[in-house]
Amino acid sequence: MLEFKDQKNIRISEQLSIKPEYKIHPYISGNKYRKLKYNLLKAQETKQHSLLTFGGAFSNHIAAVAAAGKKFGFKTIGIIRGEELVTEVASNPTLKFAADCGMLLKFVSRSDFRRKNEDSFLEALKSQYGQFYLIPEGGTNALAIKGCEEILTEADAQFDFICCSVGTGGTISGLINSALPHQKVLGFPALKGGFLTEEITKFAHSKHWELMDGHHFGGYGKVSDELIQFINDFKFKYNVPLDPIYTGKMLFGIYDMIQQGFFSKTSRILVIHTGGLQGIEGMNMRLKQQNRSLLV
Repeated sequence: MLEFKDQKNIRISEQLSIKPEYKIHPYISGNKYRKLKYNLLKAQETKQHSLLTFGGAFSNHIAAVAAAGKKFGFKTIGIIRGEELVTEVASNPTLKFAADCGMLLKFVSRSDFRRKNEDSFLEALKSQYGQFYLIPEGGTNALAIKGCEEILTEADAQFDFICCSVGTGGTISGLINSALPHQKVLGFPALKGGFLTEEITKFAHSKHWELMDGHHFGGYGKVSDELIQFINDFKFKYNVPLDPIYTGKMLFGIYDMIQQGFFSKTSRILVIHTGGLQGIEGMNMRLKQQNRSLLV
């Protein structure tokens, strides 16, 4: 498996520090590495040679699985939401990267994509591609939680709040399980909707957590000019890049909460930077088409 040294936390202020998980690897980074770690070991142990997973047009997970397959010798298959994308691989940075890593891309309708957990749909995929090791969309399963439980270290015991962005709920579940009794975990969902609580409680063993769902900027993949400016200013000031889907919204939310007095002045806050930086190029494509300011 990929070897890496734990990076020192980046101190932003007396109150706020960032755990730079994005530095683990250029492509298999942050929570994607954590989620894949034990799944890849399981695939090796069970002598599976193919990995199959699901994702959208700009999925961090698709890019990470493709890169991991190339590095560790797995054939990879990506089931991509949206039949119309079949002609856009060359112009889509995420899909092109995955294809260049050797991932076989299968484009399906949105209705078929919603069947991704149905046995009949998975059996049809096995008939087409043979046996494979299944990794869920976003990578969240019990083995992924186990990997995410390793994010926090003994050095992080000094913090009162642990903050992370939330997609499928896997990363925050691992953090909840490994956080100390005096620590509260705050999750910042990238999507609208209240379904995440149920997903998290499937894996999380503590009640010391809360979802802060007021900073999704209208939903997954939606951004404002104010958010873009915040991300650019943050990178310029601290040399820490943020992505516009997850970590940018989370940091924006944390700063807003600090200004609103949510945290006491003596509270110590640790922000988990889960990566996702490959999505910046795709977002800039969209922003350029809209004649808006770009991420730097």
